[in-house]
Amino acid sequence: MKRGGILVALLGAMLGVPATASAAITSVFSGQTVSATGISCPAQSDGVRVCHGTDAGPDLRLKSFDTTPLEVYVILPPAPGSGSDGHYPLIVQSHGWGGAAGGPDDAQFLGPTADRWAKQGYAVLQLTARGFGDSCGKKTSAAGQLACGTTGYVRLDDERYEARDVQNAVGLLVDAGVADATKIGATGESYGGGVSMELATLKDRVMQSDGSLQPWRSPAGTPLSIAAAAPMIPWSDLVYSLTPNGHTLDYHVASPTDDLNPIGVVKNSFEAGLFALGEASGTYSTPGMDPQADLTSWFSAVNQGDPPNSQDAFISDTIARYHSAYYLLDGAYGAAKEPPPPLLIANGFTDDLFPVDEALRYRNLEHALYPSDPISLFDGDFGHMRAQNKAGDKQLLSARIQTFFDHYLKGQGAQPASDFTAMSETCGSGQASGGPYTASSWAGLHPGEVDWAPKPFAQTISSSGGDPTVSKTFDPVAGGGACATAPASDEPGSATYRLPPATGAGYTLLGSPTVIADLSVTGSYPQIATRLLDVDPAAGTETLVARGLYRPDPTHPGGVQVFQLHPGAWHFAAGHIPKLELLGQDAPYARPNNEPFTISVSDLELRLPVHEAPSSAGAGPGRVVTSPRPPFVPGRLCGNRPFSRTAKGKVRASRTALFVSGSAGEQPCAHATSSMLRRQHVKRVLITIYRPAGGGRCRFLLSSGRLSQPRACSRPVTYRAHGTGSWSLRLHVHISPGTYLVRSDAVDGYNRHQRRSASSVVRIKVH
Repeated sequence: MKRGGILVALLGAMLGVPATASAAITSVFSGQTVSATGISCPAQSDGVRVCHGTDAGPDLRLKSFDTTPLEVYVILPPAPGSGSDGHYPLIVQSHGWGGAAGGPDDAQFLGPTADRWAKQGYAVLQLTARGFGDSCGKKTSAAGQLACGTTGYVRLDDERYEARDVQNAVGLLVDAGVADATKIGATGESYGGGVSMELATLKDRVMQSDGSLQPWRSPAGTPLSIAAAAPMIPWSDLVYSLTPNGHTLDYHVASPTDDLNPIGVVKNSFEAGLFALGEASGTYSTPGMDPQADLTSWFSAVNQGDPPNSQDAFISDTIARYHSAYYLLDGAYGAAKEPPPPLLIANGFTDDLFPVDEALRYRNLEHALYPSDPISLFDGDFGHMRAQNKAGDKQLLSARIQTFFDHYLKGQGAQPASDFTAMSETCGSGQASGGPYTASSWAGLHPGEVDWAPKPFAQTISSSGGDPTVSKTFDPVAGGGACATAPASDEPGSATYRLPPATGAGYTLLGSPTVIADLSVTGSYPQIATRLLDVDPAAGTETLVARGLYRPDPTHPGGVQVFQLHPGAWHFAAGHIPKLELLGQDAPYARPNNEPFTISVSDLELRLPVHEAPSSAGAGPGRVVTSPRPPFVPGRLCGNRPFSRTAKGKVRASRTALFVSGSAGEQPCAHATSSMLRRQHVKRVLITIYRPAGGGRCRFLLSSGRLSQPRACSRPVTYRAHGTGSWSLRLHVHISPGTYLVRSDAVDGYNRHQRRSASSVVRIKVH
């Protein structure tokens, strides 16, 4: 036998598969487990083969790249009656937080089970993430813990560890001939969705322990790459999802620092629950041992609240750098940018942990960088609390996942559309969700808009305001779920706005409610908890439709600010009243501030994106549905100034009187808010009568009829005209004979003066 043949035979024996391609696979990972024994793959009654490596009996857990032992499942199609066995398209299924790999019938992934995938010719890999289950978690036996050493603790889906664990296992299956190197897919939900996003964004790269990126190759040197990924209810920015500052907008790709500074508001009930669940089922690193994975110390620091703890910036930086696919995609920390593989991402409108904007933020950035990349978003009433997880939504999503992987891993069927699909929330266990609604763009889901700008009076938000009973009702963890109701009375210390009742057939919110308002802040570290509610006047109750958390911009303590609630999908029936609440606290969902503050809110405008098109919306009170106005980007000031013209043929001047008239107006910016539009209106027109004196100096006509001494032309003597849109000025003064210039100057509510123009100046002669 030639040397190459000997090497192939030895390699096949090491990895638990025969050297000949036609032989059946009876075991996997031989020589790669803690005991070095291969994991057997017995067939179930349906023929699907299940290879399960645990620490029961001989320790069959897979040794990862740093020797951390990991519980593993490999689920294979039924053994072929003839032909080759192996080189299957591979789907990686990753489990949720606090859980473990569940085997062939595990239904947690919002898609087909591993058993179903295997029956269709796929191989499936499930790893229990390090620190959980039998991967050195609480289920690991005392004997099994000996192999864990000092590495078997939770690292919070670190791209350098949990993601690399998956990549290492995939490489071994490729080298063994079990999986096809060109047909690798990744999916998973929640914690598993997060690592799926990371794997997709890494794509064909591995992040080393020092944070550097290297090409992803199998242990035998085969180049590897994720061909497609379907992350389910994932995060893209873990910092923002757990402590949002509210500076993400669904129409604007923010800079890498906008979502991190200022430090956001802690989702307290979620973070406390997640920490407790992880502690009960998993293993955290010893406090002080590993600063980059010290979850116990991190939890303590974050929950001290404001002012920010000295560790907060380090924690945010670490999580953004190593745990968030968004910043890897953006190249924010020096990584070379690379387009990800085709993606199907699903999030829930009623999920208060990882809401729809987690995927939307990623999608907007990806298409800004790579406009032709295939990426689809599917959003409905599923996911974490408050979600109802209706069977119809999940069935439709499962079918989409099936079609998605069949095309990109098997080449079957037409290429899935890069579109947006949405299911709207309905109440009642037997009532199907609304939709599906489908559009080629996010904006296409909401071709109409309900705009509401109440009278510009001020309301005050207090840090001590709100009703704790209502807050608990709407808390995602301790509350009553997506359809919980509370009394519709206004809460003390909050800013509350009620829109007119919906009329006709009502309208369907399908997007991110946008709030634009003047905010005047007193006190330190303010926050705004926002709620959009549906008030049923007949019942006197309200239901939560969408919510958000916002840290006012500390560099802009007064003036116009814009923020959005997480996207919602809800039909406002005829007679029902949309109600917006701005509160200073929303405990237990959001951690209250330690220090008191107040926020004065004025000139508020609310924009509700709706599915109804303007042409079909009708008109009338409560049915103010219009085409969406151009979005307002924070910090983008309107540079348009007012203007005025003088009616040159109507000027009359004599030794004893002067009459001049004209018109004035403004040029509204396309993105202007109602408050900005009000301020852009011309407030006054000023008239200057003068003679140039040379050298940038002028002599101005005084009310006495005399001319001033020469002075800078930029310091005029002015007269206020009567009126604005149509204005006039009549002076009864003694005017010396000569030639004068008369200039009009329109001034708006921002106190901005018009730019000089020939149309605003007229030359007169007094005889």
